[in-house]
Amino acid sequence: MATTARHLNSLVLTLTLASGLLLSIVALAQSSDSPSTASGVPDLQGIYTYRTLTPLNRPAELANKEVLTAQEAEEWQAYENRRQNRDLIIDSVGGAGYPPGVISYNEFWYERGIETIADRRTSLVYDPPNGRVPALNAAGQQRARIRSENRRLSIGPEARTLADRCLRSNGAGPPLVPGSYNNNIQIVQTDDYVMILNEMVHRARIIPFADQHQTRNIRRWDGDSIASWEGDTLIIHTNGFFYDDNPRGLSTEATVEERIRRLDANTLEYDFTINDPRSWDVSWSARFPLRRIEDPIYEYACHEGNHGLLGILAGWRRYEVEGLNGDGTAVVAIDDDE
Repeated sequence: MATTARHLNSLVLTLTLASGLLLSIVALAQSSDSPSTASGVPDLQGIYTYRTLTPLNRPAELANKEVLTAQEAEEWQAYENRRQNRDLIIDSVGGAGYPPGVISYNEFWYERGIETIADRRTSLVYDPPNGRVPALNAAGQQRARIRSENRRLSIGPEARTLADRCLRSNGAGPPLVPGSYNNNIQIVQTDDYVMILNEMVHRARIIPFADQHQTRNIRRWDGDSIASWEGDTLIIHTNGFFYDDNPRGLSTEATVEERIRRLDANTLEYDFTINDPRSWDVSWSARFPLRRIEDPIYEYACHEGNHGLLGILAGWRRYEVEGLNGDGTAVVAIDDDE
C-alpha cells in the first residue's frame, strides 16, 4: 500500500508539474502572440504589409460567391497573376483596365501581392453583403463628373489627382486600401500617440489618444484622427477631410473608423467603415490582414522626380495653342451669330 501510495503521489506530482509546465508554455505563447506595452495595452508595433491579390470589390463573375474553395483560389490566383502581368500586355491591344496605347510601368515595378487573403473571400468589402462599394448617390456622382471633366481638360495642377500632385495616395489611408505597390506600413506607439507611417507617398499619420477631435476649424489632407482602445482593439476615428474631390469618393463630410487588433504574433486584422452622406446613402466596410515583414520602410520620393505632372500640363497647353482637342482633333469654331 505504501509503495502504491508513493507511486500515486509521484504520479500526481509529475502530472502537476507537467500541467504547470504546459500552462507556462501556453501562457508564454499567449504572451508572445499578444504582447503588451509597459502601460498594459496591446503592442501593435512593427512593420507590416497589406498587399493582396484579393480585390476591394467582388468581381462580377463571382457575384454570388463570397468565399472560394482552396482549388478555386489557386486557379483564380494563377488567372489574375497572368491577367495583371504588365509584361504580357500588348500596347496596341491594351488589357488589365488599360486602353490601347503605351502601357505604364512594366511588371518589375509592381508589388500588388500574388495570393488571396487567408480566408479566401472574393472581396475585401464585406458590407454590403454583395462585396461591393455602394453606388454613388446623386451628390457623389456630380462631384465625380466634375472631377473627371477637370482631369480631361487638365485645367491646371489643381485639376490633377492628389496622387499626381504627390500630396497623398488613395491606398495610404485613411482608410488603407491595397494597391499596385508600396503596400507597407510601420506602426509606432507611445502612451499618448500612435504613428502609422505608410510607404506609399511616405505619409506619417501621428494620431493622439483623445476623447474629442480638435476644436480649431482646420482641415487636413488625411483628416483629423483620434485614437482610443476598445478592449484589445485600437479604434481610430477620422473626420475633417480637406478635399471634396477624392477619387475614392470621399467628401469633406466623410467619417472613417479604423479598427486594428492582433490575430497572432505576426498578423494584425485591419477593418474599416466609411460613412459619407454626400457620397453614399449607406456606409460600407472592408477587412484584410496586416502581415509582419522584416523589410524596412523605404522613402517614397515623389516630389523630387515628379516630371509626369509637368509633361501632362505642358502637353495640354501645347494642344490649346494649336487649337486642338484632347484627342488631337481640331477644335470646331462656333459662330456666335448662328
